[in-house]
Amino acid sequence: MRRQFGVVVLGLMIGLGVAGTAQAQQKSPYAFGGDNAVFMNFIKPDKTADYEMLIQKVKDGLKASDKPERKQMAESWKVYKATESGPGGSAIYISLITPVVKGADYSLTALLAEAFPAEARALYDTYIGAFPPPPTGQLFNMALVNDLAK
Repeated sequence: MRRQFGVVVLGLMIGLGVAGTAQAQQKSPYAFGGDNAVFMNFIKPDKTADYEMLIQKVKDGLKASDKPERKQMAESWKVYKATESGPGGSAIYISLITPVVKGADYSLTALLAEAFPAEARALYDTYIGAFPPPPTGQLFNMALVNDLAK
């Protein structure tokens, strides 16, 4: 029980961007170094509306931001939902980012906390509640091998 509490607290600190110096020293796995990126999230089938609401909030936050890199992020980020189900009937959401804004943190929880600080805790709880235990997803940096259209 004590370990679970520690994991939850650590997740909140990192996810909400309040880890201070420790977070500044640790690079986010959602800060991609390649030219393009893809990540997949497996969402509980009954939580797809919650997850899609969070994606819309991220979009709204990016577009409303005064930071030019946030607007660039919105321009190059597309989210797809697979028509097939994933493990345990989960819904599969695929984010395709092309091109990546180098050095930008694409963490949904960090972006939500930045754009909606007063709602950050409730949004984080909704985010965590959308994933089957343990939270599942895959991150990939991608390099173009061949563009068959050219």
